[in-house]
Amino acid sequence: MKKTGIVRDGRYLKHDPGAYHPESPRRLDVLYSMIDQELKGKYVQVDPILAEEEALLWIHDRSYINMVASTAGKEYTPLDPDTSTSPGSYEAALLAAGGLCKAVSMVMEGELDNAFAVVRPPGHHAERARAMGFCLFNNVAIGARYAQKSLGAKKVLIADWDLHHGNGTQHSFEDDSTVLYFSTHQYPYYPGSGSLREVGTGEAKGYTVNVPLSVGNGDVEYVGIFEKILKPIAREYRPDLIMVSAGFDIYANDPLGGMNVTATGFAAMTRCLLDVAEEVCNGRVVATLEGGYNMQGLRECGKAVLEEMMNLRQTDPTEVVQKGNQSRLLDVVAQVVKVQGEYWKNLVS
Repeated sequence: MKKTGIVRDGRYLKHDPGAYHPESPRRLDVLYSMIDQELKGKYVQVDPILAEEEALLWIHDRSYINMVASTAGKEYTPLDPDTSTSPGSYEAALLAAGGLCKAVSMVMEGELDNAFAVVRPPGHHAERARAMGFCLFNNVAIGARYAQKSLGAKKVLIADWDLHHGNGTQHSFEDDSTVLYFSTHQYPYYPGSGSLREVGTGEAKGYTVNVPLSVGNGDVEYVGIFEKILKPIAREYRPDLIMVSAGFDIYANDPLGGMNVTATGFAAMTRCLLDVAEEVCNGRVVATLEGGYNMQGLRECGKAVLEEMMNLRQTDPTEVVQKGNQSRLLDVVAQVVKVQGEYWKNLVS
């Protein structure tokens, strides 16, 4: 077994964006219940800390941080059409970013092999000065910068398999070659960014890798993309840490999505990342929860990812890819190679 840390805390449930909102506290109730029932005694509990203002300022403007802070204790504050706060939201957001940073620290320092921050609110849509898409602070971006500025990481790879493109994460690093952002996402769809030719700017061209996908893609396509595109790039890039924006809204029955990934697909994508991390960065992988709005999907797929991280299962990604028709996969790979092949010599269609 691997020593896997799980960040969890009851205060994350105090962020309540309102009745009937898909990003509800129940998402964590389901995951925490699964962890207690299925994984008891198999992980290391990581108690979160509040994110320091300095860490938030690496990614967000001070005026924006102050605005979010001003919502603390207030009954309801709308921040954008999809995103609002409740009395406990600001604390939950600080604990989400801070808890992820603590997990990053424990993995970087060898106390843990890998970790999963099972936190909310999610983060990858949050821009420098704007809440978006259920997100307040950009947890994964803050965690990546924390690894660099506080723990000596030179390069960080962020893999984002959420249904939606992580616009905030891309914008945080699109001019910075020390953080490589890799995203698979339904396109065109909210938030509208993430086209194939968004590759980064200036000297950081090629360090943003977008894989936009039409509806209906499943295990074969997603796992194949990780095997045929992400793995070669990661081997060439050789990050010191791999972070994951783990959204479960690509699950086959998610109410907000149109993809067909199963628990096996999630396990195989996780195994791809763990395998390449063993090659390039001593196995250091830290994931954080993003989307996912089907409760059964959260339970099944969250368990699959955690069991893979703990080494309780060993899914073979190649086997998963070979079980289905690969024509859609090969088309996608060819399109990505046509654009990204200019920057990554290991990529072949």
